[in-house]
Amino acid sequence: MIILDTLLWGGIRFVLTKIVDAVDSELNDEDRLREELLAAQMRFELGEITDAQFAEIERVVLARLREIREERIGATPKPGEFKVTGIEATTWSDEGEDDDRGRGRR
Repeated sequence: MIILDTLLWGGIRFVLTKIVDAVDSELNDEDRLREELLAAQMRFELGEITDAQFAEIERVVLARLREIREERIGATPKPGEFKVTGIEATTWSDEGEDDDRGRGRR
């Protein structure tokens, strides 16, 4: 009986995990969101939806696209905030010249 319960719960958990993964990938699919926006634009041009309805769809889709991009690349800094992750500089006069210890001058 314990083996049957374990198999049953394991199978249910597997199916639910697959459903969650499918929904997550569908919600975070940029191509699907772009297609949705294009379809709304076509419906607007054909007169099937009003300007206000199209504006609302566009607002929601573009906000979701921004959220997906921010999650993927990290939070974007606000205007005036900068994050320096590294810097490297080379000048032409530094190349090929060594100081007394065999290192290039800087």
